[in-house]
Amino acid sequence: QVQLVESGGDLVQPGGSLRLLCEVSGSFFTINDIGWYRQAPGKLREEVASLRRDGAPDYADSVKGRCTISRAYAESTVYLQMNTLKPEDTGIYYCSANVYASSVGSRDYWGMGTQVTVPG
Repeated sequence: QVQLVESGGDLVQPGGSLRLLCEVSGSFFTINDIGWYRQAPGKLREEVASLRRDGAPDYADSVKGRCTISRAYAESTVYLQMNTLKPEDTGIYYCSANVYASSVGSRDYWGMGTQVTVPG
């Protein structure tokens, strides 16, 4: 069983910073692509940042220059450093990964999310 657990969400004032963490746990797995998504109230879930297995990052235009996605391979942890936060960054942030496990092959997994609130 593969599990993703996000943490680090908080209420932060505009212009502030946060670092979100996504810990991937389970046995006999390889993480392929992994990324962060967010869902604002009344809006569809959107991709914020992602990392391909080769380490190449990709960012939504709305966060380019303000966010950095990184991965600690030994810890199976992915981080999202968010700077110069804006009210429009408010939402639930989800981690998603395409993971290979020998028992089931490659599948997409999602965490339960962590709330980020930036008051307007």
